[in-house]
Amino acid sequence: MADSTSAGAHPVATSHLPSFITAPGETDVLMVTMVIILVLSVVAFGVLFLRLHTLPERIAHRGHKLQFEIVAVLGLLALFTHMHIFWVMGLMLALVDLPDFGTPLNRIAGSTEKMAGLKPGEGFVDVPSDPMLAAQSVEEAAAAPPDADARQAAARAAVPAKPEIVPTRQKELGHA
Repeated sequence: MADSTSAGAHPVATSHLPSFITAPGETDVLMVTMVIILVLSVVAFGVLFLRLHTLPERIAHRGHKLQFEIVAVLGLLALFTHMHIFWVMGLMLALVDLPDFGTPLNRIAGSTEKMAGLKPGEGFVDVPSDPMLAAQSVEEAAAAPPDADARQAAARAAVPAKPEIVPTRQKELGHA
């Protein structure tokens, strides 16, 4: 009877136990390994998900696109609303090159200022959105020093008020 109360292995158990079975009070190596693997898999899946989710934003940023901010907002909308159409729209917008209208228009404005005898950027007028600010700027213009008025008058005098009409050769010959 003393043999059956001793703390040994069960009599029908095999002499060799698998390595994942631990004795009472010892560290369960399999459970610790699985916890580490689970944590690493969740972190890796999260990183993969966020890298895939920010793909349109990275494409637009890499290409120095004008619509970069719109693509970024669409990516955030897709992330927080779980509506994949925003992500698809952002991806499509990141892949499309929008034409640059600003550069030609700025060049036209610069050329027009040059023809008018103004320095580059001098023809820019900031229109205030507040009517009270507009009234103050009119009062400030009225109280401007006289040399500013002289410069404006000289600029107006440099530009002809009405273009000359030059007769063509056809009118001289009577073919008109």
